[in-house]
Amino acid sequence: MTRADRWLLPEGVEELLPPQAQKLETLRREILDLYRSWGYEFVMTPLIEYLDSLLVGSSHDLDLHTFKLTDQLSGRMMGLRADITPQVARIDARNLHRSGPVRLCYADSVVHTRPQGLLTSRVPIRIGAELFGHQSVACDIELIALMARTLQVAEAGPIHIVLGHVGIFRSLVAAAGLSKELETELFDAMQRKAYNDIDEWIGAQIANPNHAQMLRTLARLSGGRAVLDQAREALAHAPPQVREALEEVVSIAGALEQRLDPSITVGFDLSELRGYEYHTGIVFAAYTPQYGKAIARGGRYDDIGQ
Repeated sequence: MTRADRWLLPEGVEELLPPQAQKLETLRREILDLYRSWGYEFVMTPLIEYLDSLLVGSSHDLDLHTFKLTDQLSGRMMGLRADITPQVARIDARNLHRSGPVRLCYADSVVHTRPQGLLTSRVPIRIGAELFGHQSVACDIELIALMARTLQVAEAGPIHIVLGHVGIFRSLVAAAGLSKELETELFDAMQRKAYNDIDEWIGAQIANPNHAQMLRTLARLSGGRAVLDQAREALAHAPPQVREALEEVVSIAGALEQRLDPSITVGFDLSELRGYEYHTGIVFAAYTPQYGKAIARGGRYDDIGQ
């Protein structure tokens, strides 16, 4: 084995040289200072934890992305964190015991078993903010506005924000009486935006024509502001929880029009279900023309740290 082979880094693992490292650290400091000015307190979470604690309340995808090993002291299974949000949620739920809103932020590396996209790192740096103790549209608006401001500080370029609400899909599935197994099958097709597969699956599995049509329509409710009017019409006879969730999206969209920089555009994807396992309400993501995938995302969740 040559010296070059011995020094070869694993695929998806990289090091930063002085110019890039300094630039990244400067940006990290600017963003954390921004969060502090908004009232968010900085926390640091452990890189490695017992697996049953690390994955509590998390998704199957997170389990697959987590490196696992045996603790040489206790014999218990441990994992390298693949996400920081559940850890921060646990800090709020178990350690702080505060009443009222709690604002926390973080910036650190995570480790993934596989890259989450083409040419992406397996040791990415995650920076973010979490707001606990207050479930409201106002909190959703605050976090979306903070995400937008973060990307402006990072000079990410033109920003396009997409809003969704997992409560719409969840309530329609419950109304249709789908089992957990069938719900998972439909969820998978929705995630892939496989419209033909969705239509065929719904035709085979859902007998009620009203429930079937609403789910077919939901899969296609993405685009500009006109989508909200289409959704109101298509889901007019949906369960009350569906209509309430839709009105939350409408309310947030209206507030963002007033609050965000005019250069930031807002769109909608009401069948966006990323983080479905623990998100309970509004979900959002930010895109720029330079990247095909979201560069920032978030959403409302309950009890993930319990």
